[in-house]
Amino acid sequence: MNHSRSILSVVAGAMLCATAAQADPAIVYSVGGKFDGSFNESAYGGVKRFQEESGQSVREFALERDAQSLQALRNFASRGDTPVVAIGFNQANALNQVAPDFPETDFAIVDMVVDQPNVRSYVFKEHEGAYVGGLLAAMASKTGTIGFVGGMDIPIIQRFLCGYKQGALAADPDISVLFNMTGDTPAAFANPVRGGELATGQIKRGADVVLQAAGGTGLGVLQAAADAGVLGVGTDSNQNGLHPGKVLTSIRKRVDNAVYDSFQSANNGSFTPGIRVLGLAEGGMDWVLDENNKALISDEMQAAADAAVAGISDGTIKVHDVVTEGACPY
Repeated sequence: MNHSRSILSVVAGAMLCATAAQADPAIVYSVGGKFDGSFNESAYGGVKRFQEESGQSVREFALERDAQSLQALRNFASRGDTPVVAIGFNQANALNQVAPDFPETDFAIVDMVVDQPNVRSYVFKEHEGAYVGGLLAAMASKTGTIGFVGGMDIPIIQRFLCGYKQGALAADPDISVLFNMTGDTPAAFANPVRGGELATGQIKRGADVVLQAAGGTGLGVLQAAADAGVLGVGTDSNQNGLHPGKVLTSIRKRVDNAVYDSFQSANNGSFTPGIRVLGLAEGGMDWVLDENNKALISDEMQAAADAAVAGISDGTIKVHDVVTEGACPY
């Protein structure tokens, strides 16, 4: 009897160890691919940092279409993985359905607020970073016309556009800002051919600096700008190296920091739900100066950008937020 009981104990212990070993952090990337050179890839940067520092594995899934989100989130939670991080506003509805079914699982989402007691929501002050992008674009422009190609026409992208306009007008009150949105579904973030076409149209109308706020679509925007001999502006990840000397700067949205923070806080037991709002002051947005673009950024431009970051961070410069303050006045 004791022998049988000891065998059962060993088996049960082995099962518990196996279950514990299976409980890893998990991430569901948005549509557009893990290596989209932009939004998803920034998230992957947070995954890599966590893996390198902790030695833990991370379970990953990249959506091919939005409809897969519900099953992917549910599958990870069912395995006991925690936290489960959803990348992109388009996963909010799925997470709202899944989170209540797994009250012991920590979830996080980037770019949308999901009001559940076990969900942490990360949102960014895109308008603050965009202001700096517009400021630098206007200072770099020789034609007095700059461009903007957005992805899906949603409040986050409209917020980015308005900040871009405000920053540009702060540098040059006479600047002209051309803009197009790629579409009205999430597929608008995964259409580089269309992005290139829209950028080319703006360049033909005189834009000599074009910012992309379009995820994977933006790769086509930057390619079109480089091919035409004008400047692109990257977003989300550091895209300066995609076309060295042809990308004025990159306005990074530190999705990597949000992902890393989710994993790390769950790992050390400090994970709490609620909303995290990340702007310039909080390290959620920044602009990139490196060997790939340093020849494009004059001392005057760098000083202006640094002053803008300082002013926005301490509140002396107020950037309009279309999400909370209504239509863009610019």
